[in-house]
Amino acid sequence: MRAEIKGLNEECGVFGVWGHIDAASITYYGLHSLQHRGQEGAGIVVTDGDKLNIHKGMGLVNDVFNTDSLQHLKGHGAIGHVRYTTAGGSDFINCQPLLFNSQTSSLALAHNGNIVNATALKHQLEHQGSIFQTTSDTEVIAHLIKRSGYPNLQDSIKNALTMVKGAYALACLVEDAMIVALDPNGLRPLAIGKLGDAYVVSSETCAFDIIGAEYIRDVQPGELITINDEGMHVDRFSLATNRSICSMEYVYFARPDSSVDGINIHMARKNLGRKLADEAPVEADVVTGVPDSSISAAIGYAETSGIPYELGLIKNRYVGRTFIQPSQALREQGVKMKLSAVRGVVEGKRVVMVDDSIVRGTTARRIVRLLKEAGAAEVHVRISSPPIINPCYYGIDTSTKGELIASTKSVEDIREEMGADSLAYLSVDGLKDGIGRPDNMPNCGQCLACFTGEYPTEIFPEADHPYDKVLGGK
Repeated sequence: MRAEIKGLNEECGVFGVWGHIDAASITYYGLHSLQHRGQEGAGIVVTDGDKLNIHKGMGLVNDVFNTDSLQHLKGHGAIGHVRYTTAGGSDFINCQPLLFNSQTSSLALAHNGNIVNATALKHQLEHQGSIFQTTSDTEVIAHLIKRSGYPNLQDSIKNALTMVKGAYALACLVEDAMIVALDPNGLRPLAIGKLGDAYVVSSETCAFDIIGAEYIRDVQPGELITINDEGMHVDRFSLATNRSICSMEYVYFARPDSSVDGINIHMARKNLGRKLADEAPVEADVVTGVPDSSISAAIGYAETSGIPYELGLIKNRYVGRTFIQPSQALREQGVKMKLSAVRGVVEGKRVVMVDDSIVRGTTARRIVRLLKEAGAAEVHVRISSPPIINPCYYGIDTSTKGELIASTKSVEDIREEMGADSLAYLSVDGLKDGIGRPDNMPNCGQCLACFTGEYPTEIFPEADHPYDKVLGGK
């Protein structure tokens, strides 16, 4: 079962390093900078050239690791993972990296994304004799690698990935190499950097700044890159690529100090706010953003509209994220604990509240109420992305279409339900223009499926098991 959601929940974060004497500690700091991508579990696997060692657990990076645990992770190569549950259960056995041992070698896998044909693959693999230890879709990749029959690991991985559909930024670790790969659509981000003579890989470039690494380039769709003591070797497992990077990385997920495919997240969000001000102006006294991901868009809206930006909402940074709470009642209470309105800023004012997205509408409704309880005369809600009307199958837990408020209600109905004086979303064209990706690719090389319903890959309903398509089964 997937975790119940209050809104857009992060996917996961992967990090790796090769050729550094303190690989585990470097990975720890890298994971710490990716903590926003997953708070349910964390893990690190290291290699000393002879064997792989692992430490992982439930909770935040600081909860899982301490000085003693890091000192026991000796090695010059490591991969790490922070997890939010998008496939499989939220429990220890599904924490990544997943480590698999055999008589000849070991393999560790860390994966950000979601395999859309994992159920079909798993049923066929079980039919052929595989036994699964977890409910994570990542384990399917490991079984495919092991069953490929190629003597060369790189060829085995390439063969396995040709059978996998969906989103995956993948980091693999064996005794003598680290291997990374990105799905043919490049749905999830993955970047490569250098730290002295060592190589580092990360879901986001903000991790490079934390450890003092230099960004080199992004992993391209369909690439398989091997990093070992001889350097970095670039190969491909897919020549047919269709760049479709997740638009919500720019809107919500990535940290503002990261760059995704060469575009700074903060500047992209400011541009989205500017486009929103052009498309949906309103007479108001103050602009405020919902912390933290909407601040940049709110600043852009304020700059273009000429309405001053103010800190109208304050986030309590010592309260856990609301989506971790398992029930609706606790989610509501979590929002109350997490945010408060600044009465001195909003009292008697016409307020433009900029947010990045609306999923169920629960949180937005509560924030509008907070502002009005603090004395706001009017609250005009502006959303820096289009209405989310379709579920995501690529690692964002937007669950089912029925839970998406914009899929069943009009903008006016949503406005009335949340108690706002007006509501407007950014258009799809405004989103593409604001992010500023090259326009020489379909959809500017972005996945817009949650807004348009046009998915870049085939989608496999969980009730269907198209064996013949995936593994040639009967």
